[in-house]
Amino acid sequence: MLLMISAIYTIYTLIKFYAAIMEVGFIVKAKKTEAVILGPANFIKAANYKIASLKMDLVSILYDLLIFIWWIGYGLNMLENNISIGDEILKSVVFIDLFIVINYLFSLPFDLYKTFSLDKEYGFSNIDAKTYLMDQIKSGVLFLVFGSLVVALLSWIILNFANWWIWGFVMIFIIILFVNMIYPTLIAPIFNKFTPLENDELRVSIEDLLKKAGLKSSGVFSLDASKRDSRLNAYFGGLGKSKRVVLFDTLIKKLDKNELLAVLGHELGHFKHKDILKNILSSGLMLFIMFAIFGNLPKDLFLELGLSNGVYMNIVFFLLFSPILSFVFMPIFGMISRKNEYAADEYGSECESKEALSSALMKLANENRSFPLSHPLTIFLYFTHPPLVERLRRLGVEIKASKECMEESCKA
Repeated sequence: MLLMISAIYTIYTLIKFYAAIMEVGFIVKAKKTEAVILGPANFIKAANYKIASLKMDLVSILYDLLIFIWWIGYGLNMLENNISIGDEILKSVVFIDLFIVINYLFSLPFDLYKTFSLDKEYGFSNIDAKTYLMDQIKSGVLFLVFGSLVVALLSWIILNFANWWIWGFVMIFIIILFVNMIYPTLIAPIFNKFTPLENDELRVSIEDLLKKAGLKSSGVFSLDASKRDSRLNAYFGGLGKSKRVVLFDTLIKKLDKNELLAVLGHELGHFKHKDILKNILSSGLMLFIMFAIFGNLPKDLFLELGLSNGVYMNIVFFLLFSPILSFVFMPIFGMISRKNEYAADEYGSECESKEALSSALMKLANENRSFPLSHPLTIFLYFTHPPLVERLRRLGVEIKASKECMEESCKA
């Protein structure tokens, strides 16, 4: 059993590593061709940033494998042998908290490098050390308080129900829905400042757009994203009455009114087509399958690893192996999501115009310096949105580019 789980994780690592290698090679070749969508300077800069990010990912993928081997071979035993707490629920909370904190410390060098070196070098990150530190402290406090409560509840369910994985799934799914409901009004404001949109003309136009789509929101807000990052974005946050429209201040500065309305129209397309509900249900299905697997692990597995069958071991194995199952499901969800994105683009262009939406997408790509071409394997494994080239073609934009790169990028 130990050999099997090690083999599964190794195969997962090799697939990710191979995909990243193929993507690096593709972009190195593609950046030498004629620029598409982005201006020539941004095209090269976006390619260089993507290559640098992928090289960091390659190191991170191998590093994660070493961390996994360390946990399985030594770390879990070490942690278990050094926690002498009689109460099973309290022991579970301490064990899982320490497991997550140690993993956080392992991953911290990569996050620091990306935030303060790589993203700074390419002009994305605006964050200072104080803001970063405060973000980490706030996130840590939220995790220690609410994360510990969730672990305690799940541990109690494992101890008291034979088919605990069913009730554990129900509890976690309800918590996820609740967090999504309160996130825009209670959690997000801890990290960012939200102010009602000051542009009355734009606000009225957005409200008219929402009314036309039949969406009721709690307001239209601007978010001070520029204090951390220069990228552009917008989203609809929350569920039920907590839904709100959030525009990054960077987006408001860079897009004109028609382009903003087209982007929001695209997001409203997801609401009209019930994509949000579909995503919740599909995520719930994936979570249910994960609980079914990790709720029925053979006891021999723990014995082979020299571990007890304590409640915390079920939870920690879920945390260790859930990325693999997510990776397996991702291509399926990606294909469905890419199809939904085309439909949302169609709705967004009907709300404003194809010209406004295509112009907005090209501005987003240029400002975010998103390299517009990718290897087919990367698209298949990771993309939730269709390649920008294909989205623009659907909107009637003529794209001139190297035939070889276009064909390779859009096979998937």
